[in-house]
Amino acid sequence: MNLFKRKKILVTHNGTFHADDIFACATLSILNNGNIKVIRTRDPKIFENGDYVFDVGGVYNPEKNRFDHHQKGGAGVRENGVPYASFGLVWKHFGIKLCDEDKEVWQLIDKKIVAHIDCIDNGVDFLEIKFKDVFCFSGDQNFLIYLPTWDEKNKDIDKVFIEQVKKASLFLKREIEVARSDTKGKNIILDNYKNAEDKRVVIVEKDFSRYLYQKTLSELIDPVYIILPSDTAVAWKVEAIIKNPSTLESRKPFPESWRGMFNGDQKLKDLTGVSDTVFCHRSGFLITVKSKQGAIALAKKALEN
Repeated sequence: MNLFKRKKILVTHNGTFHADDIFACATLSILNNGNIKVIRTRDPKIFENGDYVFDVGGVYNPEKNRFDHHQKGGAGVRENGVPYASFGLVWKHFGIKLCDEDKEVWQLIDKKIVAHIDCIDNGVDFLEIKFKDVFCFSGDQNFLIYLPTWDEKNKDIDKVFIEQVKKASLFLKREIEVARSDTKGKNIILDNYKNAEDKRVVIVEKDFSRYLYQKTLSELIDPVYIILPSDTAVAWKVEAIIKNPSTLESRKPFPESWRGMFNGDQKLKDLTGVSDTVFCHRSGFLITVKSKQGAIALAKKALEN
């Protein structure tokens, strides 16, 4: 084995950076096990010697590892209409390898992270702000916050870029691991749904993340509640399923009379008819109980109301 394998030369533009070029570089770094040399320039002569050239050069040619999207006409769009930026192009061709050829994980990362960054870099609106004076904070800000400000004159921006690429590499590796887990968990949740006696109430034995079970079940027509172990001292929780993946509005919140009661309030126990009921959230999306049997009883009672 050659312990002194030549570093792959990654070429991108100099000057200010964005999440697009940070994450494209991070993807290529992971692909090459960190054995890279990054050159930030706009000199076409240097492009010629790059093993990968991205976000600069005006060429999209995957066979030659050229991944720019600034040329007239861009570099294509996804099936849903989201245009590719350089991160998306690099992910399109190499992300599947980072995901061990798991297409579902690869696509999940594209939907969750890559397309978001591609939209921003292409100047495409995709989020609606519902409240005045509320700013959208996205994950890419964790990296862009380190861009030198107008009054920071002594910072080496190329050095800052490399530092953010290292951070983004760790972030992306972790997201891939989470996506693998989510894909596995999604299949477990769907199996439990398929085997449920009443498709309106899905019971799972694992404490999955709220994002995972809500998104998975909200894409189906039948589920109204999910029952699962709680991550707190309370044993079980029942949660109302949201109407669709793009809202937090529940399909059937728990009855108004139950809401806002906690710490084992006797009135809550009397109203529900379940003696080990502990708490009901004031918005009606969640109720907690000490036993699995109690959780099932609460879900059935709520369906009747």
